[in-house]
Amino acid sequence: MNWKCTSFFCGTDFETREVGKDLIIEGYFAVFDSKYWLAEKVFETIDHGAFDLKKDTDVRALTNHNTTLVLGRTSNGTLVLNVDNIGLHGLIRINRNDRDAVNVYERVKRGDVNQCSFGFDIIEQKPEIREDGITVWHLQKVKLYEVSICTFPAYEKTAVQARTNELTVLNQRQKEIFSEKQNQQKLSFINKRQQKLSAAKQHKQQLSAEKQQELELWKSDAIARLRVKKKVW
Repeated sequence: MNWKCTSFFCGTDFETREVGKDLIIEGYFAVFDSKYWLAEKVFETIDHGAFDLKKDTDVRALTNHNTTLVLGRTSNGTLVLNVDNIGLHGLIRINRNDRDAVNVYERVKRGDVNQCSFGFDIIEQKPEIREDGITVWHLQKVKLYEVSICTFPAYEKTAVQARTNELTVLNQRQKEIFSEKQNQQKLSFINKRQQKLSAAKQHKQQLSAEKQQELELWKSDAIARLRVKKKVW
């Protein structure tokens, strides 16, 4: 893919605790098979196996996607990410000497901030248009850049616009496929009709030939009978 988007999960609060000198924030930054709504009747869902932490070895933990407010980083162990059956779990070790980071910790601890988001590129995806009219994008493989603790998590406008453009193309393709199927059905009907007409014509010609043959046989038999009668007379 050639665009980057952010998704979010709401509903599971982060946990905070003190372990020795460490301040810990942990929770799930993404949950598999959850619905991440972009618009009415349009949502994304993250498939199991979408994250590859063996390749994404330098992921940052941010506040509200602000790259100047770094809370942790996987490459130095201050952010620990794991994937389990639920989703993408993260543990952030807060720097006590970073007043901004401590403030975030206190806000999460009190419940003022309890939502999250993450930034990624889509590597593989599968669109699905359901019978109820809802369009689903299954994210099968993504490249992870950052996870964020957010006040108001939301999709970037560019991501929504990109999805809108993709949806337009997808709907147009569906119409083309439907039109192609209709044309194929019409062509199949015409071919079957022609085959039936051709078979009927052949059958008619065969019957006509058989009748002509019967007539010729009848004529030959009649002539033979007349000759016999003449000889008798």
